[in-house]
Amino acid sequence: MGFLGTIVTAPARLIDVSRGKGPQISKALVEAARLDAAAVLLKLETNSNGLSEEEYEACLEKYGPNKAAKEKRLSIPARLWDNIKNPLVILLAVLGIVSYLTGDLRATIIIGLVVVLGIVLRFFQELRADNAAEKLKAMVSTTATVMRSGEAREIPLKELVPGDIVRLAAGDMAPADVHVLTARDLFLNQAALTGEALPVEKSALPAPESIENLLEMPSICFLSSNVESGTSTAVVVKTGSETYFGSLATSITGARQLTSFDKGVNSFTWLMISFMLVMVPLVFLFNGLSKHN
Repeated sequence: MGFLGTIVTAPARLIDVSRGKGPQISKALVEAARLDAAAVLLKLETNSNGLSEEEYEACLEKYGPNKAAKEKRLSIPARLWDNIKNPLVILLAVLGIVSYLTGDLRATIIIGLVVVLGIVLRFFQELRADNAAEKLKAMVSTTATVMRSGEAREIPLKELVPGDIVRLAAGDMAPADVHVLTARDLFLNQAALTGEALPVEKSALPAPESIENLLEMPSICFLSSNVESGTSTAVVVKTGSETYFGSLATSITGARQLTSFDKGVNSFTWLMISFMLVMVPLVFLFNGLSKHN
């Protein structure tokens, strides 16, 4: 749940499967959207009673847990190196070395203290922020109602596999990309994917050939979309990074983006470095020509 807030919503018109835009969508999801309920169950080798324990274990080993991609925490050496390679830190370190070589011990000590304090403070602040975020994520527990061997169970989302039969009701979040088998006044909010605040009606009807945008297909409910009203029984088609939301998450994970403050500091630092590269040789040149020193 905590990871949902990191996704930047995009207008529906920008996410067009037919034109190859947006996240990479599995063809199996598009094919499932054009099938009726009976055909989807047959294709996924499941039934309305859900998977047996043996079938579930086999699917879990094949597909893995139902987890979207998330940012990897930096190791302590990597985090420390990330703080050290900052342009401002490098500039101050060079100035400290120059001060030492020219015999200015006081300036060397002051600059050294500033560099060390800057690195240490930033390191521990980022570490504390990451630890706090992990604790908040651990406090959030999301489950889904699943049919297993004909019995309804509440299980964590990460234990879902393709072929599971799930039940949805008002207030629930779609636990994966699912195909609707039965629906009664089912409306979902897909704002996390499309940016549109109005709910979308879903049904068990196969998507006609005239609909090319996957998000507009009535029989598919996507991971991270919320049920606003109605009830439904659905079968899980895709889980984890294979889901529509999972492909979006995978496309944005990576190195931390620089903030405006970081960009401003880096820009000022490079300006100072450029100024020094120009002024220092000129000072030496003028001193050499005028004072022969």
